[in-house]
Amino acid sequence: MFKKIEIWILYLAILLGILFGLSFGVLVRQEIEGLTRIGSFDISFLSKPAAFLARLPERFAYTVLKGNPLLINDFWDEDRDFYAQDGFKGTFNQSESYLLLSRYDGDLKEGLVELIDLTNFQILHTWNPDIDKFNDLVEPAGEFKYLKRDSNNRRLRFLHPLLTNDGGLLIQNNTPLRKIDACSNLIFQNSTDLFHHSIETDFYGNIWVPSSLFPQSLSKERIGNAVMQDGGFVDDAIVQLSPDGKILYEKSVSQIFIENGLEYLLFSVGDMSHDIDPVHLNDIQPVKYDSKYWKKGDVFLSLRHQSMVLLYRPSTGKIIWKDAGRFFHQHDINILDDHRISIFNNNSKHFVNGDIVDGHNEVLIYDFKNNNYLSYLQKSFIEHDIRTVTEGRGQVLPNDDLFIEESNFARTLYFNSDGTLRWSHVNRAKDGNVYRVGWSRIIYNDDDIQSVKNFLISKDTCNE
Repeated sequence: MFKKIEIWILYLAILLGILFGLSFGVLVRQEIEGLTRIGSFDISFLSKPAAFLARLPERFAYTVLKGNPLLINDFWDEDRDFYAQDGFKGTFNQSESYLLLSRYDGDLKEGLVELIDLTNFQILHTWNPDIDKFNDLVEPAGEFKYLKRDSNNRRLRFLHPLLTNDGGLLIQNNTPLRKIDACSNLIFQNSTDLFHHSIETDFYGNIWVPSSLFPQSLSKERIGNAVMQDGGFVDDAIVQLSPDGKILYEKSVSQIFIENGLEYLLFSVGDMSHDIDPVHLNDIQPVKYDSKYWKKGDVFLSLRHQSMVLLYRPSTGKIIWKDAGRFFHQHDINILDDHRISIFNNNSKHFVNGDIVDGHNEVLIYDFKNNNYLSYLQKSFIEHDIRTVTEGRGQVLPNDDLFIEESNFARTLYFNSDGTLRWSHVNRAKDGNVYRVGWSRIIYNDDDIQSVKNFLISKDTCNE
């Protein structure tokens, strides 16, 4: 038999429950917004545990329902008809070219990079570094040590790997920037910041890669003091490093906006995700030669959350050109010649149910001479239903062929200049599951092909 509870005890319990719920919510909100200190009074000793507890249900549900976030054909994911394809399908390339394929191997349960000859689809070399071992070498950073590390070996992709002319491979994915040799041994790692998205080299062989600065470059009065992974402001920066991994130049994109009269774009956007990540730098394309429209040393930038691309001149600190609104959540700027660039337009829009591709992706070619855009091989995107919501790569080759990575769906495609599909690749494991790819790179120009040849001649046979 249950004992009767006096009514005042019930009312008190309800009142205390309401007060606890409100207090807990306030603590979580203050921690997320980084507003935990007033003068010498600091509540972070309460707000940090509260935010951690608040995230436990979400993390538990995600772990149970999506055991591997790189698996993309679970029963709750969209089923694409090409998921039945295993590896390459189609016709070899006639001219010498290679694919630096970054993918998560569903059989090994690890991320790796493969060098593939596109004239026969043969794997010429494989890199499979021990990320856990590299993590152990990262210098401690106090309570933020985890900021300097990356996902473990069982969960990692490598984004936009780059084969250097000395035979090394550059890798990262919101991690330290690392260079490994042919045997996947570490040559260097720079853990100053978290490096992410694209990797490119300039005319001098220096490396350009986005990073996230911590501590952030903006004042706490503007952005609070929360750590990025705990909901703090994401301060994306453009970084130039020497070939041996030393930082030569670093500049916050937020500071670039402020110095060029665009501060309103940082602090007048609206939804919470963009409040803390208003820029989302996803590509740096260094300019390697002068033209009427740019100078060697300039950099093109793709800013996803602004749906903006711009041309920035580090030597003067000035934005030379910018455009926005013709593309949505775009990626991957490439310089085609002395007056044209290409942009991979995700055409992803934030509707009531989240980010959705409004139709299909496209590659836009912008001509500086006549200030107009052309959607390149648009019918091919429609016919093959190419629509990655995030990420994505698009490269127009000198012979007008087109290379595409539909990153969210693990598909890579190569179109002839007339729009017909030459070949496609799907990253499918032996058990039939499909896993994410990581910004693969097509190698087609003379200098890069020579780097591949030099690498194949000089590399060891450690993992053949």
